[in-house]
Amino acid sequence: MLSARLTVDTTAVVGPVPRRLFGSFVEHMGRAVYEGVYQPGHPTSTPEGFRQDVLDLTRELGVTVVRYPGGNFVSGYRWEDGVGDPEKRPVRLEGAWHSIETNRFGLHEFADWAERAGVEIMEAVNLGTRGVAEAADLLEYANHPRGTELSDRRRANGRDEPFDITLWCLGNEMDGPWQIGHKTADEYGRLAAETARMMRFIDHRVELVVAGSSGAAMPTFGEWERTVLSHTADLVDHISLHAYYEENGDVATFLAAGEALGRFIDQVAEIIDETVADLPGARKIGISVDEWNVWNITRFNEIDKEPLLTGGWLEHPPIIEDDYTVTDAVVVGSLLLSMLRRVDRVSMAAQAQLVNVIAPIKTTADGPAWRQTTFHPFAQAARLATGDSLAIEIGGDTIDGGTVGAVTALDAAATVDGDRMAVFLVNRALDDDLELTAALPIGWTLAAQPTVLTVPDGGTRLDISTADAEIAPRPLDTVTVEENTLTATLPALSWSVVQLKRDLR
Repeated sequence: MLSARLTVDTTAVVGPVPRRLFGSFVEHMGRAVYEGVYQPGHPTSTPEGFRQDVLDLTRELGVTVVRYPGGNFVSGYRWEDGVGDPEKRPVRLEGAWHSIETNRFGLHEFADWAERAGVEIMEAVNLGTRGVAEAADLLEYANHPRGTELSDRRRANGRDEPFDITLWCLGNEMDGPWQIGHKTADEYGRLAAETARMMRFIDHRVELVVAGSSGAAMPTFGEWERTVLSHTADLVDHISLHAYYEENGDVATFLAAGEALGRFIDQVAEIIDETVADLPGARKIGISVDEWNVWNITRFNEIDKEPLLTGGWLEHPPIIEDDYTVTDAVVVGSLLLSMLRRVDRVSMAAQAQLVNVIAPIKTTADGPAWRQTTFHPFAQAARLATGDSLAIEIGGDTIDGGTVGAVTALDAAATVDGDRMAVFLVNRALDDDLELTAALPIGWTLAAQPTVLTVPDGGTRLDISTADAEIAPRPLDTVTVEENTLTATLPALSWSVVQLKRDLR
């Protein structure tokens, strides 16, 4: 059995946990919108056509903000197509995902859905095929009260009061050659700056996210951020970071994905600090991890993409509907912990995506929606990681992290909110249980039954949830707290949650 040490000090605060850390993403891609959040005629559908079962699971998941409408989709999108009478909206070829876009779901529908779901909107503008004028038009349409052609068009389309969207993304992954309207860093930085400036002229409240690198392995990573920020640091509030991880035959590296993401965040933070230090008027720039997840991207590129591109143009064809395993859930937990430990730099995040497309929620067209294995770490963290994130100390045995190098078998994060504390624990070891000893501040005791998500009895690490049988957290009976020391035995390959309370007597 492996061993691990953990020290938790409630006075060692990294920073407050931003509620936007628990964001998600709905793109016009595959079945994320159609048969995902929106499906008129489904047995659970609302009068507006929203799937009530998906709405219920979204609230249970604890999502706080949702990025929309893309993603790669936005770089070829005409926002005007998605407003007005749904029966008269144009049907378009959608190049990013080789699909037919009916535009039956657009800004008004998404805003209504977001209101029902209780989430903030993170709206993206098209800086691929469009630019300053179109972004300004969309902002005026969405946010200006009345009295102009665009604001009155919104009112005529059924929304008298403004949408009041204040959080905006300036394009998507413009560093990627796969992106419609792909640009160099200098081209994009200039366009983003002029778009940001115009948007601030129209609505001074806007909060803007400029597009950073699409991955740490991008050949332009680093120089892209420096160049883009040199143009925009006085105009934007956040820079994005996108990160996907897959097993692809290398489980050791996969299980160390949390460490890889942490290093990526740290690198971007250093680049921000170095770049803005001498720039006059630079704002405090947060890091928006507004696409992150586990995704079998190699399988998509080598196997799944070809039928998509050669199979004709279809409406919402199924795309990257990964079935998530126990292993995937543990890695998703580690990715969350990595961000929780860096809330002083990570200002928001959006798991990509919410439903059907590499998502914690899956649906069938005529049947139910259900929780994938990855649903549970997110939901537990969103519910319990409140207040301040703590600067914990992790030690003990290490394991092989593949290309990442040696990593501690234990991965962890802790938050404190008044007299409540949550400790999140991952055993990254594939085969070995982990004996944990954690030093706590004086006066803390168990507040609830600890839980664990791990390989089911008689199952394997590749087991998945289905509509008929979900893999969910279960009681963890090996946790004790005595004399300010928490001890626990964590099963191999597991995500565990321990809730504590402070005895105020």
